Amino acid sequence: MAKVELKKPIVEEISANIADAQGVVLVNYSGLTVAQDTQLRKELREAGVVYKVYKNTMMNFAFQGTPCEELCKHLDGTNALAISKEDATAPARILAKFAKTAPQLELVAGVVEGGYYDQAGIKALSEVPSREELLGKLLGSIQSPITNFARVISQIAEAKEA
Repeated sequence: MAKVELKKPIVEEISANIADAQGVVLVNYSGLTVAQDTQLRKELREAGVVYKVYKNTMMNFAFQGTPCEELCKHLDGTNALAISKEDATAPARILAKFAKTAPQLELVAGVVEGGYYDQAGIKALSEVPSREELLGKLLGSIQSPITNFARVISQIAEAKEA
């Protein structure tokens, strides 16, 4: 069997993972201990993020002709991919949080909802709350004036009774 035939399924796997992904983050995991890597994988898995280590040449072939093509210039060293199909900022958010406890982990670059972000951009995206948190804040801000209005009306009614 030719080497190309052995590598083709790996390239197809990467292509399938990034095809309809909301967020793809490239990280340099050099220097992480096995325990740290295991903990990181567990946190990512719980959030529904696929985290895999691929050869840079395989990622390079898979990225060609996709929005992730910009990531090709960062493919050197020990890289891994974190891919999320639901929450666009989940990979960046979880990896950045983990990097605070394990400074060896380095966010390299990423593609979120079709847009390329460099290291600074990914770090900025990591500070964006999840969709659920944002919806909760929105509902809280909508509900607050209504609650305050009801409280004022109630106080007026109580004052007129007295």
